[in-house]
Amino acid sequence: MQFTAPQGVFELIRLPLRSNELLQPFDAADEYLLAHLAEQGLPQPDSRVLIMNDSFGTLAVALSDRRPAALSDSFLSRQATQINLERNGKAQDAVRLLHSFETLPEAYDLVLIKVPKTLGLLEHQLISLRGHLQPDAQIVLAGMVKTLPASVWQTVERLLGPTTTSLARKKAKLIFAKEIPFENPPPNPYPVRYRLEHTDFWISNHANVFSRDSLDIGTRFFLEHLPSGLGPSGIVDLGCGNGVVGLIAAQRNPEAMVHFVDESYMAVASAQENFEAAFGTERKASFQVGDGLKAFEAESADLILCNPPFHQQYLQGDQIAVSLFRDAKRVLRQNGELWVIGNRHLHYHVELDRLFGGHRVVAANPKFVIFRTRKKR
Repeated sequence: MQFTAPQGVFELIRLPLRSNELLQPFDAADEYLLAHLAEQGLPQPDSRVLIMNDSFGTLAVALSDRRPAALSDSFLSRQATQINLERNGKAQDAVRLLHSFETLPEAYDLVLIKVPKTLGLLEHQLISLRGHLQPDAQIVLAGMVKTLPASVWQTVERLLGPTTTSLARKKAKLIFAKEIPFENPPPNPYPVRYRLEHTDFWISNHANVFSRDSLDIGTRFFLEHLPSGLGPSGIVDLGCGNGVVGLIAAQRNPEAMVHFVDESYMAVASAQENFEAAFGTERKASFQVGDGLKAFEAESADLILCNPPFHQQYLQGDQIAVSLFRDAKRVLRQNGELWVIGNRHLHYHVELDRLFGGHRVVAANPKFVIFRTRKKR
């Protein structure tokens, strides 16, 4: 899809890839931010630039001539940035890609932040900027007006200092900030922990983990119906989040090898910390940040458990779920099963019937339904 900005015209894709994609890999906030930079003559040739939460590499590609660093908690974001650099004839090393647990390598003159959906992630990132800003560093946050509640301004001012804002343009807005040194800066509150109900497990959750403060009602319902007594099998917690589903599956199936997979670095780190806290190092498991099950061998799992995300940042849809279901069919062994939980209105059973030829309902309540389907061919 073509994207035009003052910095040039670029061909961009979004992930996961779909034929006849109608969703754009950029938004009006990207356009506004790049236009503002061009109007201000930024970044200057010798500026050290950091980009945060650039979902598909739009900002990184447009500013690649300034050799920015790009930090994201998303494996898909990293992958999309690499693809989009290549599509536009840019060298892979034109952008230094960083994930959530990498230390920022230098102090920056210009920091560009796409406001993430998770306020806790923004809080963590702003705290992580301490010590990595030049004295006169400029910080610009960008987002759509509907995704910029007062809590965003309050968080920025609490952690950095006073802000100013732009006028809205095409329903997008920019927030401008500069760091004011604090005598007693707030500590980083992440990860947070809670005790998993009806167990002795303490669950650690990094800033970008879904429902990090307590067990969400969908996962609670899923846990009530997880299978047990599977023997020496291979179980995958697909889209694992903090790993609670795989953790309980491991407890109920002590001979199983459990694999935790998510595209969020913070999610997989949380899952690993929680599993090792529960079972120590003697119980083996694997932990992988990746694009679904793309890195898994075909016919290598007996059971896949999945609570698919139905939001990609602020957009709702089933594109991620459908991609995960296709991965699951390839990775399941003959007669292996995929168990999926979802809100009733998402109608996952339609896609499961198309891919697997049928489904069964394990359990349902007024809000959620758990589907079970088997690989027959």
